[in-house]
Amino acid sequence: MVLKERIIKERVKELKEVIENLKEISQLSQDEFVSSYKHYWLAERGLQLAAEILFDIGNHILAGYYKISAKDYEDILDKLKEVKVISPNLRNRLLGLGGFRNILVHEYLIIDRNKIYDELKTGLIDFEDFIKEIISWLKKVK
Repeated sequence: MVLKERIIKERVKELKEVIENLKEISQLSQDEFVSSYKHYWLAERGLQLAAEILFDIGNHILAGYYKISAKDYEDILDKLKEVKVISPNLRNRLLGLGGFRNILVHEYLIIDRNKIYDELKTGLIDFEDFIKEIISWLKKVK
């Protein structure tokens, strides 16, 4: 269990770093954000990384501790809720994150910058709450 726990903690640390970088960008006004491709691209990449790290943490927990395989991103969240790693409330708030991640990866230049700004402003709390719930869960499984 020590190796699994270490991997999860390393990924949580990475997610915290991404969140801190995204917080800087989230301080911009919406006009500043949407008018600068640099800010937009930084936020887009940061949100993509945050989502991918979150799902990676979930997969490590499910496979390493519960021997469960998830079929897709939303299934990872459902299964984390089922085994009480994350709360139903957080699961509901993260609903759609997998689809959002796919849009970031596959839609390229046609994504509405205002939607990214909105996600930046609201999504950081969800990522932070995910970290809190994972850390709480890790304390319980020791």
